[in-house]
Amino acid sequence: MNLSSLLAARHAASKPVRVALIGAGKFGSMFLSQVPHMPGLEVPVIVDLDPERARAACRTVGWDKERIAATMFTADGAKAISGNIDVVVEATGNPAVGIRHARAAIANGKHIVMVNVEADVLAGPLLAEEARKAGVVYSLAYGDQPALTAEMVDWARATGFRVVAAGKGTKYLPAYHDVTPAGVWGHYGLSAGEAQSAGMNPQMFNSFLDGTKSAIEMAAIANATGLDVPSGGLLFPPCGVDDLPHVMRPRDKGGALEKSGVVEVVSSLERDGRPVFRDLRWGVYVVLEAPNDYAADCFKQYGLTTDASGRYAAMYKPYHLIGLELNISILSAALRNEPTGQPHSFRGDAVAVAKRALRAGEMLDGEGGYTVWGKLMPASASLKAGALPIGLAHRLKLKHDVAHGAVVRWDDVEFDAGDETIRTRRAMEQQFGKAR
Repeated sequence: MNLSSLLAARHAASKPVRVALIGAGKFGSMFLSQVPHMPGLEVPVIVDLDPERARAACRTVGWDKERIAATMFTADGAKAISGNIDVVVEATGNPAVGIRHARAAIANGKHIVMVNVEADVLAGPLLAEEARKAGVVYSLAYGDQPALTAEMVDWARATGFRVVAAGKGTKYLPAYHDVTPAGVWGHYGLSAGEAQSAGMNPQMFNSFLDGTKSAIEMAAIANATGLDVPSGGLLFPPCGVDDLPHVMRPRDKGGALEKSGVVEVVSSLERDGRPVFRDLRWGVYVVLEAPNDYAADCFKQYGLTTDASGRYAAMYKPYHLIGLELNISILSAALRNEPTGQPHSFRGDAVAVAKRALRAGEMLDGEGGYTVWGKLMPASASLKAGALPIGLAHRLKLKHDVAHGAVVRWDDVEFDAGDETIRTRRAMEQQFGKAR
């Protein structure tokens, strides 16, 4: 709880925390907007496929000419990572690129903050283990929902509570799984022209809607906390904050969960499309169980909303501020040598499911696209089924037809077994899949 004072000490000693940002999109831009207000933290290099776009992003978020002139803008990630920096922030969203940057950071003795949840779910347990062995920090990104949820789970366990469920909120209806980029903007109340003028990427925003992003983020939370994954995938039960202790408890206790100790996403919409009262669309939560009658009495005495038994209660954060909060991860790694959440096991996987009947010869187009969406599965079930991770379901050609709603499998696609990203994923499966 003293990160700001630790940073102030570094500033006073003229030893700033130096950060290389890779990817100057929305998350990266939100982080950059905070940098001028953080004495003791510097971003001497920004990496982007379009350096001029990154320079424009800095102007947009309020950087002055002097700060921009003192910053190196480059498309060369390897050069940036090998420079005089303390922390690498990987915010590209591309799994293959993220894995490559993470390994380069580890090899160069730099801490790595992985905004790129897609890369984390594809191979995070292996990358985190490599970082630990190298004596550097591999961390989930604070401000994003996986790290915030992992923090709440850690808080609950450190105070002696049993975690019943943890996760986030989102806008969800079952029909959203089949939405494609062509129809996404109507669900956000925008026209295609309005979205284009705002620079919004339809495939990225579609991944938020079709369930893929939820699957990826819940897999990351499961892998970081050891919580289980629902055997049939996410349920997305409609639930507001006042009903969390009632709905997010095991079925044998009157709730919606198959058991205690799982990740789950709650929907801000009832199944008929009506808005949920006091929804948690932008936030995260943890449901906890009192270990004894005395603690349950304290829940009541201090005003916690509980279920009818009084033993289940919830804590939640109504919002997450993504890149505006990223400094917490950066400073925790650089000043405390601690992550804000990191994967330790392979418990959850996000796998590709057909959005429509797919035919042999078609090319998969990945997260948020026209062909597949990402479904959460227990890692053990994913491995047993030979399911194709959503992070690899991009630019792979189908060898077989795949029915609408069916899981796409490794055997259904043509792939290069020698590809570095695929080899890394296979190595992660071998090392951490067997441990389960």
